[in-house]
Amino acid sequence: MPSDNIRAALFMLASMAGFVVNDTLVKLSTADIPAAEIMALRGMAASLLLLVIAWRFNALRPPRLALKPQMMLRTGTDVMATLTYITALGHMPIANASAVFQALPLVITLAAALVFKEPVGWRRWSALGVGFVGVLIIVRPGTDGFNAYSLAVLGSVGFSAVRDLTTRRMDRAVPSLFISLTTAISVSVVGWVLLPFSGGWQPVPAPVLGYLGGAALAIAGGYICIVQAMRVGDPGFVAPFRYSILLYALVMGLVVFGDLPSAATLFGSAIVVASGAYTLYRERIRGVPKVAKAQVH
Repeated sequence: MPSDNIRAALFMLASMAGFVVNDTLVKLSTADIPAAEIMALRGMAASLLLLVIAWRFNALRPPRLALKPQMMLRTGTDVMATLTYITALGHMPIANASAVFQALPLVITLAAALVFKEPVGWRRWSALGVGFVGVLIIVRPGTDGFNAYSLAVLGSVGFSAVRDLTTRRMDRAVPSLFISLTTAISVSVVGWVLLPFSGGWQPVPAPVLGYLGGAALAIAGGYICIVQAMRVGDPGFVAPFRYSILLYALVMGLVVFGDLPSAATLFGSAIVVASGAYTLYRERIRGVPKVAKAQVH
């Protein structure tokens, strides 16, 4: 029998695969329907799946709990992270978007230090600086490849950081499944609200319905696996396996979209991953709360 940490690592690898499958199917859908419509339809499917799962595990709670300030802040930032990421994903290579998003642990560490005064030693400050240099190499400000969609994915990282910092300070008695269900419903509702302002309803071809159904299954499966990973194993051991998402994204981008990453993108990605992994390692040996529990967009 494999150890708990090995099982947790396998769950994390499966989770990251689910997230990349979701991103791939969403990107394919953006060729036919706007981001708001994707949010509305995928959100509905994901909400139904999570509702059943939450009911099965007795994780449903009174709806008024979703109106508490911390829950509203977390939900709002998660919705914005989803909107900005899907918008960016439709206009840039999937590997580039995933690579930039790997800066999330660095941004959370920076925000925790500046806002909540959590201790950060010189080694982690150095890793943060190097990691952000890696992000700059990927997005390349001042070149033709840097545009509003590059800023959108950076915005998604910022919203996700606020989301995760808020999550860390929420009452642990609130089930994770209830939080995710609340977010899925909110994403769908916001999608419907924004739809009239993004060109209105567009006919959904049968293949796109299949893409969105598959995306909902993939994102729900990814969420379930990441929860299992963090519960079964030591978070400090498991967290670095989240960077497998970048390898998956590189392969899917090449196979599905024919995107061949540039040397700069690969070099910048390696810097971001190395910096993030070192930051997680330093947090583990110092006993600082882990910051790598990033959730889906």
